[in-house]
This record gives sequence, C-alpha cells and structure tokens, in this order.
Amino acid sequence: MTTDTLETQADLVALVGSRLCHDLISPLGAIGNGVELLAMSGTGMSPELQLIAESVAAANARVKFFRVAFGQTASDQRLGRPEVAALLADISQAGRLKVTWTAEGDQARQMVKMSFLALLCLEAALPWGGEVTISESAGAWQITATARRTKPDPDLWAALDGVGGQISPAQVQFALLPRAAAAAGRRVQWQIAEESAVIRF
Repeated sequence: MTTDTLETQADLVALVGSRLCHDLISPLGAIGNGVELLAMSGTGMSPELQLIAESVAAANARVKFFRVAFGQTASDQRLGRPEVAALLADISQAGRLKVTWTAEGDQARQMVKMSFLALLCLEAALPWGGEVTISESAGAWQITATARRTKPDPDLWAALDGVGGQISPAQVQFALLPRAAAAAGRRVQWQIAEESAVIRF
C-alpha cells in the first residue's frame, strides 16, 4: 500500500469522524436545553433529570473530544490553551482519568489531535483510572500517565510501531496515532510499566 493511499484513507477517516461528531453535537445540545427547561418549569432538578443532565454533559464532552481526536485538521488551524484545558476538564469530570494540560499558548490542531489520540491509547492501559499530564517543550510532546496499576498489552502497543495484530474498533487510536505522526514528520515513542506509561512524539 502506497503512502498516498494511506494518506487518502486517513483523510477519509477524519472526514467521517468530523461528520459524525458534527451531526451529534446539535441533538445532544437540544437534549441538554430540554433538561434545563424541565428543571426550570417548577418541578426542580429531580434525581431522574439530574442523571439525564450528567449523561448528556458526559456525552457532549466526549463528542467534542472525539471531534478533535478523530476529525479533520488543516495545517493552519490552532487551538487555544483555555479551550483545550476546558475540554479536558470536562472529560476528566466524566471519566476515570484526571488529565492536566501544561502546554503553553495556542497549539497547532494537528498536535492537539495527536496528543488526544495518545491520551486514548493511555486510557486503554488505565482501566482502573489514573492521572495523565500532557506537556510540550521546544516542539517535543510528552503524554505521561501514572496509576496504581496499568494493564500492559505489548501486542496492542506494538501497533504504535507499525506492527502488531488485529485492531478492534475500541483500539483504533493505536492505528491512527502513528499515521498522524508520520504525516507530521514525527515518530511515536512509548514505554509502559506496572505503574506508569508514556508516549512521546
């Protein structure tokens, strides 16, 4: 398979990701607005409405995250620190990982996309939760995770090196990250231990 073919496939994947996330954002927002109106109608926020509100907020955060991780990017697109930090705060609130973004200033959306894909890879290794720090220094990115216990899967992580076996839908980030890195002229490096894991590019 040629490089051009791989790039075309990656572009198509990104277009599909962007389309799905775009189409899901509006109905999720409508559900959230409906819950707020019901709460303001005089009945208050019942346990049932609270559960719906929390579920919608979690789904909204996840879709916005996926839009960056799997969506299309342009070479000149940038994301500001406040926007990225707020998005990751929402993800942390709804998930089992506490994620900290330390990169300063605006960053190329392409790099944010790769860091989000790396975060998804680390999430797969931290089924019991943990803490993740995303940092950048002189153009080099490092996504570091710590936990009481990780779940190493050498065959799965080998996909970051361009080798390995079958990838399931839940593991697609392991196939997409090295392709995104190659398109940016970078190479993915990784390490995983019993209580930590790190991805660099």
